[in-house]
Amino acid sequence: MKFLGKKGFDFRWNISFLITLVLVFLLSSWSYKNRVYDWDMPGYIGCLFQNNFPTSPEKVHQYTYISIKKEASPYQYKDISGLVQPNKAVQFFKQDANAFSEQLPYYQIKIGYNVAVLFLYKLGFSPPHSVLLVSIISYFLSGILLFFLFNRLFPGKNILTVLLTVGILILPPVRALSNTPVPDMFSLLFLLIFMTGVFKKWKSWQMFLVVLCLILIRPDYIIFALTYLVTSFGLTFFSQNRKINFNYILQGILFSGLYIFIIKYYHFPGWKDVFYDTFIDRRPLISAQPANFTFSYYLHFLFIKLINFKKISLVAVLMIGLIYYFSKDLWARTFSVFIFANIYLKFIFFPASAESRFFFGYLLLLFLMLCYVVSKKYNGFQLRKIA
Repeated sequence: MKFLGKKGFDFRWNISFLITLVLVFLLSSWSYKNRVYDWDMPGYIGCLFQNNFPTSPEKVHQYTYISIKKEASPYQYKDISGLVQPNKAVQFFKQDANAFSEQLPYYQIKIGYNVAVLFLYKLGFSPPHSVLLVSIISYFLSGILLFFLFNRLFPGKNILTVLLTVGILILPPVRALSNTPVPDMFSLLFLLIFMTGVFKKWKSWQMFLVVLCLILIRPDYIIFALTYLVTSFGLTFFSQNRKINFNYILQGILFSGLYIFIIKYYHFPGWKDVFYDTFIDRRPLISAQPANFTFSYYLHFLFIKLINFKKISLVAVLMIGLIYYFSKDLWARTFSVFIFANIYLKFIFFPASAESRFFFGYLLLLFLMLCYVVSKKYNGFQLRKIA
């Protein structure tokens, strides 16, 4: 809160925060009332029951679907069972405990998300609610954090701060993440915390903890983590008379070691399996069918998907173009390229051009960088106002 002389506080700031708080609460309530029970939910609930019955796939399978059936509508349960849009693999997961058990490593590796689900479950929430509330709570907290970010980027522009915050929260990709049983809303919250640290110039080990959380939530953020370290290392190296900061090297080793440990510990099938099951054919039994495809097929598929990646590419190119137009600052330009590059690095490994949820977080970071350079150019914004 900003204090102003004898008045004691900034009345307009308090009103804008109160309005934002009410609107974010109402939007979060909408997400709760319209929560989605989809076929990703059994995977995360299965991870929850796997802790209780590590040697009994049958019990894990049984309790997973029983807990969902108690809460989901008949239509939603039918969808989870792979019957609304007929999906033989999903139907098989519903019917066969071993097939379901073989799918769990895809979900188990998201340790941070599963820990958050377990925490809510231990508080007394049902398994489906525990999964969904992680996204809904993250949505609410992301709205509050966005308000503070925009408030600091555009000090005194209270109406603009409210409009930007609510505007982002009502975007279709964000609304879709707010009420679905996936870890992406949770990771978006930590991306916003990451950006807060970037603007505040947090120390390298403070940023390490934030990025560590991202990897624990979704291990595929290892690419983001390593490219961030390379970017930070390069900026530090050239700004400090070519002095090597070994902290970044050590952190890179720790991140890589953690990623390898997670993959090995949970017997994660591997990138080829993820690609095959996502884009070629979802296998009911991973052990019964190898994930074989040629490199030429992958390149052909990548090219086709890239053609359909137009909207995200257009938005990303437009924003980085504006960032370079408004700012000649080496730090802002370099950091923006790091974020921009991660959109396409993500696409190379997971070319889901129709799934904006996988790329929206990076687009939001680019937008925040654009707000930073615009504010710095026109409002005399200085980082010491944030620190």
